[in-house]
This record gives sequence, structure tokens and C-alpha cells, in this order.
Amino acid sequence: MKAVLFYGPQDIRYENTMIKPLDKGEILVKIEAALTCGTDVKTFRRGHPVLIKDIPSGFGHEFAGIVEKVSEDVDNVKVGDRVVCANSAPCGECFYCKREEYNLCENLNLLNGAYAEYIVVPARIVKKNTLIIPNNLSFEKAAFCEPLANVVHGVERTDIKPNQTVGVIGIGPIGLMFARVAKLKGAKVIVAGRNPEKLRLAEEFAHVDEIVDLKKYSNPEKIFKEFSDESKGLDVAIECVGLPEIWELVFSTVRPGGTVHFFGGCKSGSKVSFDTTKMHYGDIRLMSVFHHTPKYFRQALDLIASGKIEVEKLITDTLPLDKVQYAMEQHIAGKAIKYLIKP
Repeated sequence: MKAVLFYGPQDIRYENTMIKPLDKGEILVKIEAALTCGTDVKTFRRGHPVLIKDIPSGFGHEFAGIVEKVSEDVDNVKVGDRVVCANSAPCGECFYCKREEYNLCENLNLLNGAYAEYIVVPARIVKKNTLIIPNNLSFEKAAFCEPLANVVHGVERTDIKPNQTVGVIGIGPIGLMFARVAKLKGAKVIVAGRNPEKLRLAEEFAHVDEIVDLKKYSNPEKIFKEFSDESKGLDVAIECVGLPEIWELVFSTVRPGGTVHFFGGCKSGSKVSFDTTKMHYGDIRLMSVFHHTPKYFRQALDLIASGKIEVEKLITDTLPLDKVQYAMEQHIAGKAIKYLIKP
């Protein structure tokens, strides 16, 4: 098959590769739609210590397609089924799984290889995190299940409630989806960003209440506080950039009793500092949420199928498989939200 393989930072190659024979419990999926992701862009730029462990490696992890082959002991899908598969599945047996903290599984199965004509899905993901796509739902929309599952998990753990004021800094696809799901929860949402296309989508996709263009306002702290009830500060602030200085900035926007959600992952070894007096006496909750679980993957598919989240609006353009490097470069240049890759 044709596939894009990762050889190292800024070294991905479109080439012929063999399809791995199926082991027990595995399936072969013909990929109909794959999506680019910020994590893939970070991996392209500097590698990834968790996602990429062996070189060369498959690349890409958001996809949907048709079951081409099944091995023995597969009873939940069959050849010809339209499916969306998560990029992981918990073991169910480790310290964290026994406490139902499945996203922290010590033996998390991670799957790469979406930028290809076919992908072999491991047995555990087949069993625990492969879903049948409703007949009226396109492959393109279904492929959004993985990133949306992260957001649904994050919103639920943040415990966003109706009429709360929620601020999002960093409105890439994840930030935009956070804003949209927060609106569905009944919150009043303000976002901040610089990219004109992302600012447009904040209105047309996320339907937020207030948009701050950081090209005009270098520090949104004052505006975020004015947006909040009685200008006390936000009930919830969500960081979707992954820069230490932005982590510190969002901390300054919440009210006493508020919640700061650091969703954007910073470079390994990064340090931040907070005013401990404000944090302690202000009773501020600091939190982060990593990844998703089968529960949230299912909820993401249900949200997309319901039409409540019009994920297709986040697609910048459709590209063939041999243009993945171009897609990565466009992301780095700030000219894309998400590309749809069609093998």
C-alpha cells in the first residue's frame, strides 16, 4: 500500500510499504478519510516520545473507513462495516484502569498510521474503541471523533454549567471545539486568538458570545474580566495553546472560586509560576485533562451524528495522501485548521 511514514523530525516519506498480516482480534480498515491534527504537527516538527517509539512509524491518528478484513475472534464488526476507530484503548487491568481512570492507563494501546491507504487496528482497540458509523453520517465527519472525544472529556471534567462565563485562549480546532461544547452546556463564552480564519470560525462554528482579536488587544485579561459577571473574573478559563506564558495569563483571568483548565501541553521541562496568595485565598482550582476514554469517544460520535457540532466547518481543504508534508507546512505557517486527507 501507499503510506506516509515518519522517519524523524521533519522527515516524513510517502512510499510503498507492506500491509502487516493480521494477528488474532485485529482488523484491516480501508481508510476513507483522515484528518490532520495539532499533535501530528508537533510530532512532525520535533518527534514525540509517547506516540512514536519505533522508526520508521506510521503517521496520523484520526480516521474513518471500511472494514476490509477481519481475523479470528472479532465479533463486533464485519467486512464491509463503516467504522471509526480511536487511536487508543485502555487495558482495563492496571492501577489506573481499576480506578476507572482509563485515560491514564499504564498500558495504553496507541495507534498511528492514518495517513495511508489501509491501517491494521490492534485487537484491544477493535474490541473497546471501534464504533459503527451511522448510515447517514459521512466518513469525513466521523473522523472527528478522536479530537472531539478529548474535548468532551475535558468539558465534563471541568464541570461547565449553564450561565457560567467561560474563556478560551487558543482557538485552533481543539479550542474551537471547546468553545462549541461549552456553548452547548449553556455557558457564555469568550475566546481570544490572532488568526483571521480561526476568529471567523469562532463565530460561525462555535457561536461564541464575544471574540477578542489579539492583534488589536495584546493582553485579553481586562476584556475577559469585563465579560464576566460583575467583572469579577471568569468562572472557567481554558488554555489551548501550550505555552508557559499563556498558562500564566489564563490564571490571571479567573475569579476567586474559579477553575483554570490547562489543556494545551507545553514542551517537556517547561516551568510556570503563579501567585500563591491568589491561588490559595482565592480558592482557585487548577487542572489538566489528558486524552479520552471509550465513554467519551462514544459521546463524541453521538454529538457529531446529532448535528449539534458541525465539524465539517473545520476542514480547510481536501488533499491527497502524497500532500501530507505540504499540509504539515501549511499548519506551521498558520494557514490551516484541519486538512482532510483522502487516500
